[in-house]
Amino acid sequence: MADVTPIRTPAEQGLIAAYDGARGKLPGKGAVASLREDAFKRFDAKGLPTRRVEEWKYTDLRTGLREALPLAAVPDAAAKANARDAGAVFAALKPRKLTFVDGAFVPELSDLSSEAGLSIGSMAEALTKGDAEVTAKLGKTFETDDIAVALNTALMGDGVVIRIAAGTALKRPLHLVFVTQSEASSFTRSLIVVEKGAKVAIAESHEGVAAQVNTALELIVGDEAEVDYYKVVANRGVHLGSLLMSAGRNARFDTFVLNHDVGIVRNQSFIRFAGEHSKGAVRGVNLLRGEEHVDNTLLIEHVAAHCAGREQFKAVLDGESHSVFQGKIVVKPGAQKTDSKMMTRALLLSDKAEADNKPELEIFADDVVCGHGATAGALDPTLKFYLMSRGIDEAQAEALLIQAFIGETVEEIANEGFRDAIMNAALAWLEAREVKP
Repeated sequence: MADVTPIRTPAEQGLIAAYDGARGKLPGKGAVASLREDAFKRFDAKGLPTRRVEEWKYTDLRTGLREALPLAAVPDAAAKANARDAGAVFAALKPRKLTFVDGAFVPELSDLSSEAGLSIGSMAEALTKGDAEVTAKLGKTFETDDIAVALNTALMGDGVVIRIAAGTALKRPLHLVFVTQSEASSFTRSLIVVEKGAKVAIAESHEGVAAQVNTALELIVGDEAEVDYYKVVANRGVHLGSLLMSAGRNARFDTFVLNHDVGIVRNQSFIRFAGEHSKGAVRGVNLLRGEEHVDNTLLIEHVAAHCAGREQFKAVLDGESHSVFQGKIVVKPGAQKTDSKMMTRALLLSDKAEADNKPELEIFADDVVCGHGATAGALDPTLKFYLMSRGIDEAQAEALLIQAFIGETVEEIANEGFRDAIMNAALAWLEAREVKP
């Protein structure tokens, strides 16, 4: 039988050329170089995912990514200057900012002042120096064959390595600020280790010009540790974001993602309850219009017993926008007494908008409480008429109803400061929204 030569799209050809050109120049040798090569081979064998790949059924990346932009260059002084005031969405919380410009960590725009129990360093430097702990942990938090993660592993350039020592409660939140200043592609990889009993709030925001961003965060939550992790995506272009998390015994985590004013976004979370008696929440809201596309895909894996998980996502869709939710809860044998629930709701403001929701359960234990649900619908005309009959104009009436819809999810955010910041961002989107008669 003759060998079959796959037909490469321009984007696939560009990604292969980018890796060939960068091979040997990317940070890290030995085990890291092998990790990159193995990941690239997975991409080379499979190519970009299409609708035929179940996990990417509603986000055909082979079609959506028409070409691969060149790898971003090292940011110059002008690009850094333009990024100085980025990250305003969480400014009121006075967080410790860690700034990235076109995927490169910029220490001079970051707050690296010392604090007991906190260690912050560049991922590129850690890979170059052969940091044994980083090398040992990289790619192990949640192993997956996902192509976006594989591409990130193959081409990862910079990022941060953060260690929070056992028992440390950080005084201020950490804010990872990602700014794109050039229409290029960037691949960042970060590793955050929160040791036993430590407490931290982490924010991540993305803004700037239309670029191709592939970012991955490995988050290791130790026994009895508490982590709040919140993300806001508000930039055009293509954004592929992967959260790979593992939670230990008696741990607690709370996560939330807000997407608005975007191009094509795929946020994927791979989360494992690895220790008993842990609790975690994964939530998010999409505010979409025009031809915006956001895909929130979750894989929640319960390995240990007596854990509780809550997943809730809502989407508000206007114009010809498209929202996707795919969530799978997997309860492994031995994960008895698991309590896990998943819900997604979509509010359609236009006949041309589309919402695809696909929650799934795979249960291999017999003493669990698990469930899921999904709904989609339009604004209630009775409620809208009621508000307008009391002198409220149509735009404000719709805004109030939308605010109430998303408020049910935003109000669940554990951290009060982040809850207010995210709601304010959502309200700004509502105020800017145009209501067509």
